[in-house]
Amino acid sequence: MGKAQKYVLLGDVTYPLQDWILKPYQEDETLTQQQLQFNYRLKRAHSVIENAFLRLKARWQILLKCDDCSLELLPTLVLACCILHNICEAHDNPFNEEWLEGTELTELPKPCQPAPAAMEDGQAEQVRELMCQYFESCGEG
Repeated sequence: MGKAQKYVLLGDVTYPLQDWILKPYQEDETLTQQQLQFNYRLKRAHSVIENAFLRLKARWQILLKCDDCSLELLPTLVLACCILHNICEAHDNPFNEEWLEGTELTELPKPCQPAPAAMEDGQAEQVRELMCQYFESCGEG
């Protein structure tokens, strides 16, 4: 699109729009087809991420009870699990679907109210608009 962009995190509507947090447009009857497509693609990407974290937690169930280790060790533990998980995935190490049992019950609560508008970054709308245009230029998918 002619403008370099930095990395962004994907959030849902409860997160404030920031130039580093990409969130969907608020669903209402005024959304354009382009914005609806953007929301759809963002939702698909978000589900891929959720599935990856679900598989990570299922394979390395120590992540479900991180209260067993010190706070100083926690970042190293999470990083080690991510690295080992990626190695297993890259080498097609079999994933046992039974590992998924019990992982959904440990979901952390998420905010149910959108972030106040005052927390939103005015420049972030330009980032979202660029991404929206980019998604449209990529065609169907």
